[in-house]
Amino acid sequence: MTRPKSAPTEGGRRVAPAARTAPAHRRGGGRGRARRRGSENESGAPTARTGRGGRRRRSPYSYALYLPAAIVYGVIFFVPTVMAFYFALTRWTLFDSTFVGLQNFRDFFGEQNLRIGLQNTLIFGVVTSGLKVVLGLLLAVLLTSRLRLRGFLRSAVFFPVLVSTVAVGITFSVLLKPDVGLVDKALGLVGISGPDWLGGASTALLSVALVDVWRGVGLATVIYIAGILSIPPQYYEAVSVDGGTAWDRFRHVTLPLSWPATYSVIILSFIGGLRSFDLIWTMTRGGPGFTSDVIASIIFKQYQAGFYGLATAGNVILFIVVTAIVVPLVWFLGKKQVAL
Repeated sequence: MTRPKSAPTEGGRRVAPAARTAPAHRRGGGRGRARRRGSENESGAPTARTGRGGRRRRSPYSYALYLPAAIVYGVIFFVPTVMAFYFALTRWTLFDSTFVGLQNFRDFFGEQNLRIGLQNTLIFGVVTSGLKVVLGLLLAVLLTSRLRLRGFLRSAVFFPVLVSTVAVGITFSVLLKPDVGLVDKALGLVGISGPDWLGGASTALLSVALVDVWRGVGLATVIYIAGILSIPPQYYEAVSVDGGTAWDRFRHVTLPLSWPATYSVIILSFIGGLRSFDLIWTMTRGGPGFTSDVIASIIFKQYQAGFYGLATAGNVILFIVVTAIVVPLVWFLGKKQVAL
């Protein structure tokens, strides 16, 4: 029986077989490549992945590619905003201007109907955004169910969004006329006498708000449909396996996981409500009296009277009010985002 050959020794030490010994130029290759990659990262060249030291991968695009968008943003938004802040401190016309400091702001805050306008602005924003969230979610749940005319109903719900706001205002002004309007005639068939929808101090603003909801709920519904369709169906299957009802699926799956859509609808609707002007002006012109005036309509009346500096100061105040309300709201709602 032959004995296996022992490994060669050198000075009493056992030497590894030659087959297991890598050449010197190969042994240092990995470390050399790592050093080269490290030097490339340190030199600032773009790399394919993030380094071990936590270095961020540089963008493969040059900053010059962002320049056209920055120019458009600056010309359309930034420059006019800065000019508005300046002209709010002046009395100006198309040909000259006189610096008056904060006098325009003092005069605007001295407007007799400013308190009513601010109150109506907040009421209009809260009512319209709240109703759009509720109705948009309910319509989205209905239009994502198994309906035969689902596509047609989605188009019908979204159609008012495409109609001009002025056209909507004129149409509903005719429909809501007392006694002769279609709404009052329909109520008369069931023995109900409708109020003066646009001529009553207590109903004018609410009537315009409901028309605004009718026109804008289609966009909220589309946003909700996109949010609901992005929910994985496995969640609904899990609820069904556990014996859950349709209410359980809505409460425990649809409602919490559609929060990103709710977040978008609240922000967009509330900003639109605070800035609303064209529908209110078309239907009531701020009347009767000042009962349906909002900040935007007060500003427009100053422009009509030729007080351009005063109206510009009102625009700056409206910008500050909207920013002061929306920024904390965005922060608060952003904390409630649900990650799918």
